[in-house]
Amino acid sequence: MTSSTETTSRYQIVAQEDRCAPRASVAIPATLRPSGSSGFSVVVTDLSLAGFACQAVTGIKPGMLCWLTLPGLSGLQAEVVWNNGSMVGCAFARLLNQAVLDLVVSRYRMPQPPMG
Repeated sequence: MTSSTETTSRYQIVAQEDRCAPRASVAIPATLRPSGSSGFSVVVTDLSLAGFACQAVTGIKPGMLCWLTLPGLSGLQAEVVWNNGSMVGCAFARLLNQAVLDLVVSRYRMPQPPMG
């Protein structure tokens, strides 16, 4: 039998890795604060209801808790899913509200190159 924490953690990882969820390419100046540490500036490059990826040269490891502060919002709790040395991917502890996602994306969406 799995505990509630194990189930929640597995859900977060699956939600973060679910590539069918709409992901928006953005450039959002934000602050990332790992648990027990000071926050530092990052640029969020990918945002979805379930999580985000940001440019960050840091040693935070998968499984660590952190808080992402986007402009105009309070800190959003997340768990580090991966870190490749220059980018960090995290799953939100609670799915982002769709209206909040839409508002943030409308302000910070990266232009898409023309097709053709």
